[in-house]
Amino acid sequence: MSIEVNKLVVHYVDKQDEDTQIHLRNDEMQVNDRVNVFIEQLHHAYNGKPGKGYCAFSGDKNSQVSAAMQSYRNDELGFWHMTEQATEVLKEELNKYAFNETGYLVFCHYQYVATDYILIALINIKDHYSITSELDLSSSRHLDISRMQLAAKIDLSAWDTQPDDARYISFIKGRAGRKVADFFLDFLGCEEGIDPKQQSQVMLEAVEDYLSEQQFDKQEKDTLRKEVFDYCNDCVASGEDANIETLSETLSKSGDTQFDDFYKDQDYALEESFPVDKKTVTSMVKFSGLGGGVSIGFERKHLGERVTYNAATDTLTIKGIPPNLKDQLQRHYEDSE
Repeated sequence: MSIEVNKLVVHYVDKQDEDTQIHLRNDEMQVNDRVNVFIEQLHHAYNGKPGKGYCAFSGDKNSQVSAAMQSYRNDELGFWHMTEQATEVLKEELNKYAFNETGYLVFCHYQYVATDYILIALINIKDHYSITSELDLSSSRHLDISRMQLAAKIDLSAWDTQPDDARYISFIKGRAGRKVADFFLDFLGCEEGIDPKQQSQVMLEAVEDYLSEQQFDKQEKDTLRKEVFDYCNDCVASGEDANIETLSETLSKSGDTQFDDFYKDQDYALEESFPVDKKTVTSMVKFSGLGGGVSIGFERKHLGERVTYNAATDTLTIKGIPPNLKDQLQRHYEDSE
């Protein structure tokens, strides 16, 4: 198992209307195999969430959480007491916002691949139903890990070695509205830093410019795009940054100019390493869109062959439509005759 849990504390938060109730656990959880498996699931679920933001603790915001965390790391404060202080800050911040939140507030200090992290997540509850051996209906409450929207991961190793780098904390931006992300940033006392979507878009532009300048043929371009996408996808899955050196090794196999030299000469606004936005890099290998009741998606390599676009008539022609779609269309016309 690649996860090693040091500390785990879980509290309960229940906010309805303007009243927030906090139920504190009295001590730390005993770390065992079940705890390690749970945190590993939580870690991978968090890494797999799209649309993350990156930030750092800010002196211009409430510093109670960062101060408590630093005191814990200096052995001046126990882990449980650190979580107690942070939970009180969360309660104060939650009372400033109109939305309701109910769930378990998880604090965990763990190691993953020789890196120290503290993960803070507010996980909602979901009712599950099953049938007993007596054929009665039974219900139980489960943690809804897959739908967590309020979570942040502090890279303690990067906080130590690169405190001025505004990305040692990642958080889920989510789809529930900007105020939800703002609330969690205010709770942590953070200012947002590097933008993964913007960096990923600049990377795509640099890659496309490089492929054009090197005069690769269509098949070579498609192959290299797929390799870059696979590398970026692995970075998203592992929670690691993409870096220019590895991109250059991937792209410069058959080109006259190294990609890292090209990117420096062209002065792209791209960091040497950067977090990846999966949705943005997917456009490297796939075209998709929806609107007016129509949804279309296809692999980029098919453009110009199986799929052609006529800009003058604003039409898309598909040769060899998917069998399941063809079957539906044929049955529709047979029924209408």
